[in-house]
Amino acid sequence: MLDDQRFGEAGARVVLEEFLEGEELTVMAFADGRTVIPMIPAQDHKRIGEGDTGPNTGGMGAYAPAPLASPELQRRILEEVLQPAVTGLSRVGSPFYGVLYAGLMVKDGKPYALEFNARFGDPETQVVLPLLQTDLLDIIEAVVEHRLDQIKIAWHDQTAVCVVLTSEGYPGSYKTGLPIAGLPEQPSESVVVFHAGTIQSEQSILTNGGRVLGVTALADTIKSAQAQAYAALAPINFQGRYYRSDIAHRVLSDSSIH
Repeated sequence: MLDDQRFGEAGARVVLEEFLEGEELTVMAFADGRTVIPMIPAQDHKRIGEGDTGPNTGGMGAYAPAPLASPELQRRILEEVLQPAVTGLSRVGSPFYGVLYAGLMVKDGKPYALEFNARFGDPETQVVLPLLQTDLLDIIEAVVEHRLDQIKIAWHDQTAVCVVLTSEGYPGSYKTGLPIAGLPEQPSESVVVFHAGTIQSEQSILTNGGRVLGVTALADTIKSAQAQAYAALAPINFQGRYYRSDIAHRVLSDSSIH
């Protein structure tokens, strides 16, 4: 960054920050300028390779709810991260209403905010929204009308696992315009296929990005949801298709979770 001026003037100065060890956690929340209601916590897999190795990506898969987020941790995230951000923005005359995305690092049970986004974030959204029981439109209307405190948001008592299918070469250079075969013809109550980098031609659906599809499965346990997601993606194929075969491995390696 400094010697080769890779980022131009943007890389002329650097900020040194504490290196945080721990586990990443994503908590998105609905906010109406005053009230903040967190969504189900999720964890995603940023690295391209098995066992969380290789370059970072936009996300190779995710699961929710994340067992890492105990009730106590969720309380701290709301009180120490989400609510102060929304309250602070209102205090300076710039009230935030919409979806607030908090990317967190959890170390020794303490949440550290790494980033905020003013939007839904994938692939976490692809495991969070399928678990939403309350009509999303009702929530959106409550947000824009500043009455979020008057609505109760309910969630399905299930788990969700999403596996992302990418183009060969991603997150580097990759080909596009490749036909996709094996997409499900009928909707399913337990499996959703999200299109991320696709385009429709007269004859078929083609790849049009690095992260092409997100296959999400719902089940009573993370292990069952993981198995269903991999079973659902098996028939889907395109040249150079790649996906990680170990999504949710962190939580499933814990023998106390089934």
